[in-house]
Amino acid sequence: MKLDQIKLQRVEFMPKQLEPGILYVSEKYRAVAHLCACGCGAKIRTPLGITEWAFTDNTAGPSLWPSVGNWQQACKSHYIIDGGEIIWCGTWTPEQIMAGRRAEQARRKAHYDAMYVKRGLFNRVWQWLKSLFGG
Repeated sequence: MKLDQIKLQRVEFMPKQLEPGILYVSEKYRAVAHLCACGCGAKIRTPLGITEWAFTDNTAGPSLWPSVGNWQQACKSHYIIDGGEIIWCGTWTPEQIMAGRRAEQARRKAHYDAMYVKRGLFNRVWQWLKSLFGG
């Protein structure tokens, strides 16, 4: 049975048995887990991070962005979790899935390339200066 709501449970470690309708969030380990909202029972795990998913919580309930696309599961469910509500999205074609994966990879690459440019030059200069003074 498809869910239309999900509740938050903050945890340190993910439980072995997940309950339907519960979004388990470990902020310490930057991970989220839940059972697929379609009711198929598949365990869905999403990492939290700048280039991954973002989790927020407010009085309405938890939100997880971007959408959850269960392309490797038989159900192929696709939904957004917004304020505790499951918002069902359309099924993607294999071409859309591949385009989405390429876009994710491009965003990650751009993010880490920008970090390298910002921090890379500083770190190279710092290492050079340390080597001059025997550090």
